[in-house]
Amino acid sequence: MKNGVSPGTLYVVSTPIGNLEDVTLRALHVLGHVAVIAAEDPQQTQPLCERHDLRVPLTSYHNENKEEKTAVLLARLRAGASVALVSDAGTPVIADPGRFLIREAIRAGIPIVPVPGPSAGLAALAVSGLSGERFFFQGTLPRTSAALHRLLRTLRKEPGALVLLAPAGRLCKVLQAVEEVLGDRAVVLAKDLTMSGETVLRGQASALGRQLLQAPISGAVTLVIEGYRGKAGGNRQSTTRLKRRRVSGW
Repeated sequence: MKNGVSPGTLYVVSTPIGNLEDVTLRALHVLGHVAVIAAEDPQQTQPLCERHDLRVPLTSYHNENKEEKTAVLLARLRAGASVALVSDAGTPVIADPGRFLIREAIRAGIPIVPVPGPSAGLAALAVSGLSGERFFFQGTLPRTSAALHRLLRTLRKEPGALVLLAPAGRLCKVLQAVEEVLGDRAVVLAKDLTMSGETVLRGQASALGRQLLQAPISGAVTLVIEGYRGKAGGNRQSTTRLKRRRVSGW
């Protein structure tokens, strides 16, 4: 509290990854009662506000203006106003901007509250049919082939499923790299989840690569790749340890 004024709250709000109905009642309540919504791209968030009759002002917050906007938003929070941080889709900070604002709010002693909800990575993992006991999430993939190969080599013996975000235009190269570095593993490709054009393709990396060469797709996709199996029973001990450590809520 400064000068007798309690600071506002910074809400980190998950929003739909496609279908505008996929928003929690709590998220709608928060978005309808804050002083301002800091959106990665207000034009992307506006349809959600219109669909649910949210009349709160929107302001842009992205990597190019984060320092300037963080100062403005912190001033409002210190003055007692509450702010909602949203990304274009899904959960902020998970492969999206927002970390800088959250870090500075922590330093300023601002209360920060998560409002959980949709996540493309978790949605893809849920329908993949692969184990969700343990997984590794990678947001934006390296752009060069050499860097992509280096990343995959570090994950070669990761027993959990690999959840990767990839642009459709590079999918064939990504799947080729997966086959070359990780082997011809089972892969699930999820595109436009929760929307009318929702697509989930399953197969070996090589087969999916050939399929995409014949019928390319557009947009951004989530890949879920089978984890390292090693020798028979090789992961049994680590899986047992994970079950003993499992935290409620996952």
